[in-house]
Amino acid sequence: MKAVKINKTGGPEVLKVEEIILGKPGNNEVLIEHISIGLNYIDTYHRSGLYPLKLPSGLGMEASGIIKEVGPNVSNFSVGDKIAYAGQPLGGYSSHRIYPTKNIVKVPDNIDLNIVGTLMTKGLTAFYLLYKTYAVKSGETILCHAAAGGVGQILCQWAKSIGVKVIGTVGSNEKIDLAKKYGCDEVINYSEEDFAKKVLELTNGIGVPVVYDGVGKTTFEKSCECLQVRGTMISFGNASGALDPINVPKVLQPKGLYFVRPSMQQYLRTNEEINEAATNLFEQISSSKIKIEIFKKYKLEEVVKAHEDLENRKIIGPAIIIP
Repeated sequence: MKAVKINKTGGPEVLKVEEIILGKPGNNEVLIEHISIGLNYIDTYHRSGLYPLKLPSGLGMEASGIIKEVGPNVSNFSVGDKIAYAGQPLGGYSSHRIYPTKNIVKVPDNIDLNIVGTLMTKGLTAFYLLYKTYAVKSGETILCHAAAGGVGQILCQWAKSIGVKVIGTVGSNEKIDLAKKYGCDEVINYSEEDFAKKVLELTNGIGVPVVYDGVGKTTFEKSCECLQVRGTMISFGNASGALDPINVPKVLQPKGLYFVRPSMQQYLRTNEEINEAATNLFEQISSSKIKIEIFKKYKLEEVVKAHEDLENRKIIGPAIIIP
């Protein structure tokens, strides 16, 4: 059995594949053989130290697989079940692992485990952003940054299925068609155009009720400009770097804006919350309202290359690691 470990924080070179020996699953735990492992930008935050970890540590927040062994007191899962998970504890970058059942969901037979491997973190994030952080309504117009990225592709398709008009931003002209393919009505290349000005033009000067921003540092203030009075600014990622301190009187106060910095730990705290999100997500996949195409597959031994590609923006859409 193999697992990726870090003994110190830093660049991709700190990622090491190690041989591991697992014991027996304990109470309310199962032993999982991974089929597919999700590759997410948050993994780079854990590796770099932006999100501090107790070291040494594993990495990886999501995976799909097959249950190979169940521990004592496990009654709702059986050997052979197709399952997936997302969230803490970290350690998805591995061929096998022991994991608590409270964070696991069963995967319907009609859904490919390779797809699910990249779906849980991004898909469950899209669910809580659209239904919990700000509950979008049919007929509204929203702004989604990084619309061609992993979360963006799912969020834009999901919003479109609700009846929402989606304005997306991308960082290059090559990504415009991709963003339109995955649900955007309008796409703005924010590296070439003032996206705030364009959004206000598209909304007749009113602005949007909500901005979903996974980019971070470089888009924050312009995103606030896009919002209508009492709009909601949702910052859920740092692809361009962590946010600078917010000047509340300058940025938030003039329009009475709401600012939210959500995470999975706040919205998916219980098995009931996880299952609600997963059930809704699997329904969207089964009905083809959300379509997922794996952009690239990496072997576990290629994890350094995977992180290099991720940080250099070479990954356009969902990518997975195959143990």
